[in-house]
Amino acid sequence: MLHAHRVLDDTADCLGALNSNKAVAALAVILDQPEAAIRQALAPRGQLAQSGLLTLSRGSHEQLTGKLEMLSDQFSDFILSPDVEPLSLLRGSVAPSAAPTLNIDDFPHLGLDLQVLRQYLRVALRERKTGVNVLVYGPPGTGKTELARVLAADIECELFEVSAEDNDGDPIGGARRLRAYQAAQRFLAQREVLVLFDEVEDVFEVAEPRILWMQRGAKTNNTSNRKGWVNKALEANQAPTLWLTNSIQGLDPAYVRRFDLVIQVPIPPLSVRTRIVHKACGSLVDESTLRNLAECETLAPAVLTRAASVVEAVGSELAVAARPKALLRLVSHTLQAQGHAALAPNPMAGLPEGYDPQSVHADADLVELVEGIRHSESARMCLYGPPGTGKTAYARWLAQQLDRPLYVRRASDLLSKWLGDNEKNIAKAFREAEADGAVLLIDEVDSFLRSRLRAERSWETSLVNEMLTQMEAFNGVFIASTNLMDDLDEAALRRFDLKVKFGYLDAAQARALFSQACAVLGIDIPPTDDMARLSLPATLTPGDFAAVMRQHRFRPIATTMALAEALEAECAIKHAPKRAIGFK
Repeated sequence: MLHAHRVLDDTADCLGALNSNKAVAALAVILDQPEAAIRQALAPRGQLAQSGLLTLSRGSHEQLTGKLEMLSDQFSDFILSPDVEPLSLLRGSVAPSAAPTLNIDDFPHLGLDLQVLRQYLRVALRERKTGVNVLVYGPPGTGKTELARVLAADIECELFEVSAEDNDGDPIGGARRLRAYQAAQRFLAQREVLVLFDEVEDVFEVAEPRILWMQRGAKTNNTSNRKGWVNKALEANQAPTLWLTNSIQGLDPAYVRRFDLVIQVPIPPLSVRTRIVHKACGSLVDESTLRNLAECETLAPAVLTRAASVVEAVGSELAVAARPKALLRLVSHTLQAQGHAALAPNPMAGLPEGYDPQSVHADADLVELVEGIRHSESARMCLYGPPGTGKTAYARWLAQQLDRPLYVRRASDLLSKWLGDNEKNIAKAFREAEADGAVLLIDEVDSFLRSRLRAERSWETSLVNEMLTQMEAFNGVFIASTNLMDDLDEAALRRFDLKVKFGYLDAAQARALFSQACAVLGIDIPPTDDMARLSLPATLTPGDFAAVMRQHRFRPIATTMALAEALEAECAIKHAPKRAIGFK
C-alpha cells in the first residue's frame, strides 16, 4: 500500500529516515502487531525475502517506503489488480523469452559439449533435479542468448529470462535482479521451464584479472553476504538455470565450481562463419567481400548481422559498388571499438597472384610435401630463412592445397604484458586450430622458442615449455616460421618433423620472376639471349619483387633497366655480396 498510494507514502515520510530496527518498530505500531512478528516476517530467511517479493533494506537510513524494497516498481500495481494471475506478478522482472531464430544445427562448433548439455537438461527436467546450473561464456555477439533459446525449443520447454532492464528501459541493479531470480524460482518451481540469467557480471561481481589481487583480503561484509547468497542459490534452485557472461576471467572460483557444466561459446570456426556470412549478406555484396568477412577470426555473428541490416536498410540509397565498402567499414568500426584490428579492404590473407612454389628456393620439394601431409593429416614443420623468401606465402598455399583454413598467429597476437597470459594465448591458438581442422602458422616463432640457456627471466622459460607442450599434443598441421634459426631452443628443433630452409632465388628463378614482373608491368620482356645475360642481385627474394610491384603504384617502372635498378635498391640494404646490375 505504501508503494501504491501517494498519500500513505507522504504520511510515512513524516517518520523521517529510519534504520532497520526503527523501521521494524514503526511497522509494529502501524500494524498493531508484536515487534517480534514483524522482525520474523522480514527476516532474511523468511518467506518474503526468500521469494524475492519483499526485502527489508539493511545497512542504510531511508524513508519507510524505501526500506521496504519490492520485486519491481510495478509490483504493487500488479498485486492490487483484480483477478491477478500469479505469474503476471513477475512482469518487468522476469518474462518469457523470445522464440529462437536459429536451430541446433547452427552450433556445430560446440560439438560434444552441446550434445551433453542437451541430454543433461532433458534429464534434469524429467527427474525434477534441484541445483542444476550451467555457465555459458564467450565474447559478445557469439550467440549465447540464442543458444539458450534454441536449447529450450529443442527440449520443448518454456524459457524465462531475468530482465536486465525495466519496462521503461532503465537498467535493473544486481540486487533487484537477484530478487527477481528468487521469485522466478518460487513461481516456476512446478513447471517444466528453464531460467535464463544473462549479464551475470553485476551479480557475481566479476573483476578485472589485474585487480583481483587488490580484492583478496579486502572483502566487505556486503561482498561476503552476496557471495554466500549466490553460493546457496546455485545449490537449491528448483528450475534449471543458464547463466550467461562474456568472460570468466574475474569470476570467483568458488562460484565456478558450483556449476554442473561450464560451456564456452567461441567465435565460430571458418566453416560456420562462412555459412553465417552468406546467410546474413550473401545478396548484398560480392564473393570477395564475403570471403574477407568469413576469414575474420574476431568477427562475432551479431556484429555481422547488425551491420548487414544497416546496409540492407539503406541499400536503395547506395550504389551497388559502394555496398561492400560500406559493410566492411561498419564491421571494422565495431571491431576496432572492441579492441580488434579492422578488416582490410584488400585482405593480405590471399596468395600473391600467380603464386608458384617452384619459384621459391627451398631445400625440399615443396609440391611433394603436400601429398605427404595430406596422407598423414598431421605435421610439425619449421620454415626458416631470410625475410621475404616466401615462408608465409608457402604456408598459405599449403593450407589452400589441403583445403583447410589457415590460422596465422604472430607475436603481437600472443604476447601479453600480464603474467600467465602468454601461455594461455598459446594454448588457445592450438586449441582453436585443432577444433577447426586448420593449419596453424605461428610467425616469428623465435619469440616463443628462444633458447632457454639464454633466458634471463622465469617466464621466458615457461613460455618455451608451454609451446613445446602444445606442439607435442597438437593433432594437426603446425607450421613455424623464423628468420632467426640459430636462436631456437635445441629441444624445439627436435620436435619439428621437418625443417625446411628457404633461401635467396637462384639465377633461373630470379629471371623467371623478372619476366613475370615485366608482363604485369607492361614492359617488353627481354629476348631469350638478353635474359640469359641479365645479371641480377644474388640476394633477391620473392618479397623483393612484391615490394617493387607495390612501388609501381606511385613510382611507375617503365623499362627493364628501371625494374632491375628497383630490385637492386631493395637488395642494397641486405648484408650479403651483390652483383653489378645490367647485362653482361
